[in-house]
Amino acid sequence: MALQIGFLVFPGVQQLDLTGPYDVLASMPDTRARLVWKTRDTVQSSNGFTFSPDTTFDDCPPLDVICVPGGSGVGKLIPDDETLGFLRRQAQTARYVTSVCTGALVLGAAGLLRGKRATTHWAFHELLAPLGAIPVKERVVRDGNVLTGGGITAGIDFALTLAAELIGTQAAQALQLELEYAPAPPFDAGDPATAPRAIVERLRAQTAASLAERARIVAIAAARLQ
Repeated sequence: MALQIGFLVFPGVQQLDLTGPYDVLASMPDTRARLVWKTRDTVQSSNGFTFSPDTTFDDCPPLDVICVPGGSGVGKLIPDDETLGFLRRQAQTARYVTSVCTGALVLGAAGLLRGKRATTHWAFHELLAPLGAIPVKERVVRDGNVLTGGGITAGIDFALTLAAELIGTQAAQALQLELEYAPAPPFDAGDPATAPRAIVERLRAQTAASLAERARIVAIAAARLQ
């Protein structure tokens, strides 16, 4: 029976949060990757890509893996009872409960990160603890059957880590080679610890309003988990 992997797709999803791990995991043998949303109506990503969900909450089978990407639309998902309920139901039987980037905040709002080590995008890392998670600043974090990936491009690392669990290390290495995933960025600026201070400060300023708004939403979600 095919491995069932469901990626939550929603208005304002970050395209690479979704398509990076999708490309890795959908390439595994005997795997059915699904784009799951409330309806089959098309949704637009944060940068304008259009996605067509192929599975709804109501007709989604039990998933082996549920994955929640992040994006600008996360703020509307955190208080969304329909979405949170779907995630809780799937998490009861899923082999792996996972997220990429700020998708971790949605898992947290569903109560699925309580007492779990987890990560998310560096700019929003401080929002994990209010949701009961144990924040860990690593690219990929595993705690039991919960796997979380850091910001955006970490979704590929996360997916290869998960693929090794599902189909074995050698098969996952073959996927990596097939994708020619051999990162060699022109700058060492992909982490606040190595990026120039002025660049870090600029990005923090640009995300300050989003952080404040998400902190407000997370505080409400955290209160609901009490």
